[in-house]
Formats: sequence, structure tokens, C-alpha cells
Amino acid sequence: MTDFSHDGGVFSARLIGAVAGSAISLVYLLPKHRREAAVRFLTGLACGLIFGGPTGLWGATRLGIEPDLSSAEIMLAGATLASFTAWWGLGVLVRLTGRAGEKV
Repeated sequence: MTDFSHDGGVFSARLIGAVAGSAISLVYLLPKHRREAAVRFLTGLACGLIFGGPTGLWGATRLGIEPDLSSAEIMLAGATLASFTAWWGLGVLVRLTGRAGEKV
């Protein structure tokens, strides 16, 4: 279960990573409307906060750099990756369903 304890450094890293992942995603896939931007931002934020720890641990383990990183660094990288993936994935899904709706 995700731990939202009072460890300010790790929670701050999780929050900053989630926001950074959503912000980086703007470069790759711009939202068409404000509502789409808000929904995708909140989804990216939630995914970064919830899945930041497991994603960071998975990535650090796969790269073999887990012993060299602090828990805050692992959390920051994981939250950024989880948020970026959620934002980008949701954006692609919105575009694909929009195109499918136009063909009908």
C-alpha cells in the first residue's frame, strides 16, 4: 500500500515528480481544450502520487542504480515517470477516441 506518512522529503519528491511529469508531457502532446488539460493534469498528478514509489523502485532496480540513489531521488524519478506516462497515455487515448468518433 502507498504510504502517505509525514516524511516531508519523500512526499515532497513524490509531489514535485508528479507535477514535473505532467509539465514535461505538455511538450510532447498539447491538450486541445482547458477541460482536457485539467483532466489530464489531475490524472497525471494522481498517478504520480500513487504509483511514484513502485515505478521509481522498478526503474532503479532495472537500471541497477538502486544502491546509488536516495529514497527521495527514487521517488522523484518514479513519480515523474508515472505522471508522464499517465498524461501521455490519456492524451493518446483521447485523440484516438476523437478520431474514431469523427469517422462514425
